[in-house]
Amino acid sequence: MARNTKKDFSVSLDGRKIPLLTLDHKWYKLFALRGMPGQIKDKADQLNALLMQQGKCNTELKKLKVVKKSLVDEIVPLMAEAAEGNPKAEQKMQKNKRMIDECNERIEALGKEIDGLPEQVSEVNNQLMLMTMEECYDMLQDNDSSIDQITEWINTVRVELKKKVVKKQECELLNHTLYSYMHDIFGAEVIEIFDMQYVPERMKTPDFKHGSMAE
Repeated sequence: MARNTKKDFSVSLDGRKIPLLTLDHKWYKLFALRGMPGQIKDKADQLNALLMQQGKCNTELKKLKVVKKSLVDEIVPLMAEAAEGNPKAEQKMQKNKRMIDECNERIEALGKEIDGLPEQVSEVNNQLMLMTMEECYDMLQDNDSSIDQITEWINTVRVELKKKVVKKQECELLNHTLYSYMHDIFGAEVIEIFDMQYVPERMKTPDFKHGSMAE
């Protein structure tokens, strides 16, 4: 059966929410037996890098907002002191304003960077999902082929095993019949002498000790 192409899958999956694969420990277990292919590992590293970048941006943004708030809170009392002719207060106020402007610029840049990251994360995650599905279905097909071959081997061996079991039972029955006839014809004492010569291990068996073969 022909497999759908990645493009076909992409169209079918459009708009569907796909979980972040590298954050799910079960995703890694998919490759526990055969190992993770290099191209999938590279894509996973790319996704992790984007997630790390997203985390760093959000952390930096939160810190900047805290710093900005602190600078803004200092402005009001500084303005009052500067109005009274305090040159240090005026200098400090101007410094705070410059730092607030720098914070605003960085906050704006981070905002743009953060806004674009979810789409990048989603795109790479979807690519990783398609690569994962393709690899997993390859493994499933390989395993199906192995299962079919092993099943065929088991069925063949099962038939052969049944034949061997029947053959074994036939041989055991023949031995039992031969020994019984020999015992009846030649007698126990004679048979015991030949047992010691040809099959000494028979002398040690429970069947011989209890005389079951002579019955």
